[in-house]
Amino acid sequence: MDITSDKILFAFFLTTIAGLSTGIGSLIALIAKRTNTNFLSLSLGFSAGIMIYVAFMEMMPEAINNLSSIYGEKKGTLFLILSFFAGIAIINCIDFLIPESINPHEIQGVEDMDDKTLHMKRTGIVIALSVAIHNFPEGIATFTSALSSLDVAIPITVAIAIHNIPEGIAVAVPIYHATGSKKKAFWYSFLSGLSEPAGALIAYLFLMNYWTPAINGIVLAGVSGIMVFISLDELLPSAERYGKHHLSIIGLVSGMFVMAISLFLFI
Repeated sequence: MDITSDKILFAFFLTTIAGLSTGIGSLIALIAKRTNTNFLSLSLGFSAGIMIYVAFMEMMPEAINNLSSIYGEKKGTLFLILSFFAGIAIINCIDFLIPESINPHEIQGVEDMDDKTLHMKRTGIVIALSVAIHNFPEGIATFTSALSSLDVAIPITVAIAIHNIPEGIAVAVPIYHATGSKKKAFWYSFLSGLSEPAGALIAYLFLMNYWTPAINGIVLAGVSGIMVFISLDELLPSAERYGKHHLSIIGLVSGMFVMAISLFLFI
């Protein structure tokens, strides 16, 4: 693959933007008593639509092309399947290892954090660490997708950024309740997103020297699995939780449509 230094820098830039959007979530938490649930429902559904469409219509076809050209159609397809479900297994294991009570994907609104019985400061710090762990593979996903195709890099960045906003809320609220400091709440939330560019850096250091069409195909398939799992396990359930069923579906279809049109325009 022809990967220039400019493309690598741009991939790092997009990954950083996606990760640090947790800071947007913290700002929302600090200026609003309750989240705008209808808007959040549409946005989360929109993110899921983008990621599902990109995974199946752009990344998986490119992955199978890469793998089939080297290993043949049957063996290449087998590697695609194994890589796809390995990606799902990785992100699922991360969710399994983090207790539900502090999982940032289980606490996603300002109103969820009003329980005074929580040990607020400890909870906020642990949630911040949990967000960092969750965002690490997402950073790899954003970075590698940007290297593979800049046509889809920006929409994926937008989707993951929207996905990270509720996580920023989950970090900021308990820290603010415990310390009374908006500054501390913001910085804890903001810094928890740094694990995404950290994930990109790890991908760069350990993969770039060995980057081949085969590695590209395996990574794309694995990242597709991560994106599909995030969409089905986190984004869509959260979208339905915050708004009416139809709002989340409208967001989902809108995300797919916008992604389809953007890809069509780059043909």
